[in-house]
Amino acid sequence: MENKVYNLAMIGFGGMAGHHCTQLLKKNVPINISGVYDIDEGRMEAARERGLYTYPSKEALLADKNVDIVLIATFNTTHAELSKEALRAGKHVLCEKPVTVCSKDLEEIMELAKKQGKVFGVDQNRRVNKDYVLLKRCIEEGLIGKPYVIESRVEGSRGMPEGWRCLKALGGGMMFDWGVHLIDQIMMMYESEKVTNVFCKMYSVHYPEVDDNFRLTLTLESGLTAHIEVSTNNFINHPRWYVLGDKGTLQIDDWSCRGSIVRPLKDDNVWSAEISPNQAGPSKTMAKRSPDTVETIPLSAPTDVEDNLDPVYRQFIAAIEGKELLIKPAQCLRVMKVIEAAFLSASTNQAINTQI
Repeated sequence: MENKVYNLAMIGFGGMAGHHCTQLLKKNVPINISGVYDIDEGRMEAARERGLYTYPSKEALLADKNVDIVLIATFNTTHAELSKEALRAGKHVLCEKPVTVCSKDLEEIMELAKKQGKVFGVDQNRRVNKDYVLLKRCIEEGLIGKPYVIESRVEGSRGMPEGWRCLKALGGGMMFDWGVHLIDQIMMMYESEKVTNVFCKMYSVHYPEVDDNFRLTLTLESGLTAHIEVSTNNFINHPRWYVLGDKGTLQIDDWSCRGSIVRPLKDDNVWSAEISPNQAGPSKTMAKRSPDTVETIPLSAPTDVEDNLDPVYRQFIAAIEGKELLIKPAQCLRVMKVIEAAFLSASTNQAINTQI
């Protein structure tokens, strides 16, 4: 199959499909866009304005024998059925996240893909975000020792865009929008550890049908705590990442990867009998540390990371050609089960014991 160019057709041509289109038209991967189908005529016209062929129907797209791959980029609640239809039509399928809105649907898709002998993949593209890769490398290199708390946050102040994100029936809300990415990142760092406890608080501050904020705490079997927050009405943001290790602290401020590691050079554990004046008031434990007892290591964005959709497509094509699929549906199934536990926790206001 060397030098083969694969034909890809898109079902759905909203914002994310448009992003796929922009990247694919750069021709960095051997994929040709055969055409598009969307139920919205306005989006069909947008595709035509970009020079793309538009299929008269979904059925016509699936019947096109020249199409090798179908990209599913529609409302979240339609992903499962459309993926199944495309697999039954004999196509390889790449589905936008969240791959489904329940784990049972994904299990059925995985079984169908196996039966059809086709590759089914998921666009978990934020595994190559530079801030995440930087964090993962720092932890793997042991720069702060053994982490025991990881805090991951994505925060905005403009609410949510109008449309499906605001509607429960279409799979809206921040858990399915951003939560699926942030949970996936934690799961990939600790793939060999089970999640033993899930507690989640969801808020519907300005959008009554769906969560526009959530606070999710995962406990892993080693005792590590991962705290994930997504908000749409934060006017003062927290750091993107904040990690406590037994030998230091790591902070990554934002998407630019500005941040630092601070770790001790020596102990600062000589305590006087008296409480000395400090900004914390009468406290020994919270008194300021002597600056000569720590070192600060500035962080910056890695320069060798390809942070776009190309790696997603390369590993997908490689899997079609017989190599290992790197973004595995089984990994996404684990994320879906964590999300299900999060919704259960939020609805019952209880922590959920799990073995995920």
